Amino acid sequence: MSLLEVDRLDARHGLLQAVRQVTLRVEEGETVALVGANGAGKTTFLRSIAGAHQPAAGSIRFDGRDVTSVPPHRRVRMGIALVPEGRRLFPDMTVEENLRVAEAGARRSGPWTLARVIEVFPMLDALLRHRAASLSGGEQQAASIGRALLTNPRLLLLDEVSLGLAPVAVEGLYGSIAELVGSGTTIVLVEQDLTRALAVATRVVCMLEGRIVLEGAAGDVTREQVVEAYFGLGRGPAREEQPA
Repeated sequence: MSLLEVDRLDARHGLLQAVRQVTLRVEEGETVALVGANGAGKTTFLRSIAGAHQPAAGSIRFDGRDVTSVPPHRRVRMGIALVPEGRRLFPDMTVEENLRVAEAGARRSGPWTLARVIEVFPMLDALLRHRAASLSGGEQQAASIGRALLTNPRLLLLDEVSLGLAPVAVEGLYGSIAELVGSGTTIVLVEQDLTRALAVATRVVCMLEGRIVLEGAAGDVTREQVVEAYFGLGRGPAREEQPA
């Protein structure tokens, strides 16, 4: 049994179908990089897993339990945490207050404590009493990931964590993500930067127009194959079509 099992998922924004019949399995301890151009359906797919977007069809199972209709706060308590695009911290609260809110709301015990988060993101130690709105983009992203970790997730969903950050901030952030990968945290990572994604992932999944068009172990899929699938120029080692 996989930790996450998504079967034939459809998701819409009004009349626009953003995700089309997507089936995906994620094993415990994996890092899956979900790549694709803007509008490929990646964020909607991640939000559907987290419960922030209700799918039109299909099912989502987490640790053997059907969570398709389970509300987001209950999914957090089950061990699913989303770091959304744009960070979405509470701007007038301090960094520590942002972190503690997540810790209290999740009601989950586990290895992630405030001290452990600061080990991974040491820059946060001096910022705990600062308002979240006063932080740089990289600092806000570190706080956002730290907030998710304090829910002690079994599955961490990261949506475009490097978007809009300076190169030095991205470098530090991905150093921390590599540490999370090394700790055995199960991660699904949406990322536009193919080089970064391929460097940390154990498996790569490429979406195009709402569908998965390529999937493979990171060591078996070349950058050229990913680029071709990314732009719809060729299928590379595409997954087999699921039977109707």
